[in-house]
Amino acid sequence: MRLFKHFRMVAMFLVLANLLATSVLAKDLRSRLGIGFVDQYSNGVPALSAKYGLTKDLHIATALGFSTADRADVVFSGKIFKNIFFETNLNFYSALALAYLKHDERSGIEILGVLGAEFFIPGVDSLGLSFETGVSGSNITNTFVLKTIGFTFLHAGMHFYF
Repeated sequence: MRLFKHFRMVAMFLVLANLLATSVLAKDLRSRLGIGFVDQYSNGVPALSAKYGLTKDLHIATALGFSTADRADVVFSGKIFKNIFFETNLNFYSALALAYLKHDERSGIEILGVLGAEFFIPGVDSLGLSFETGVSGSNITNTFVLKTIGFTFLHAGMHFYF
């Protein structure tokens, strides 16, 4: 019950952050497709990712990763981003992700609620480096596990925008 209370507080924070969003200078990724990778799910499988800017402050992404080693591992996810603060070379956002995971003979669902930022190196405007922190809930271990998470750009992802 205590874990549900913490999860509810984080969810309320993400909703409040979205309501306070303002639109100022930002890296405008509207109608741009980013191709890259993410490695942030509980089964540890890196995934190829495609991210698309629907509007200046709303983006969607999907990711697919797999391994055909001794154990069959799969990740398939969808994620929605809402920019909540803009800088010239950085977009600060909240995001919700839903993923199907398979690891060994177990499979399950993972939900992520995160706050993050996508940084663009000045002069290299098409390469976005992301980092994120938040909460993850997963049932891949046959029990529901709620945990805090934090990812550098090596895990939260990199995308090259066309």
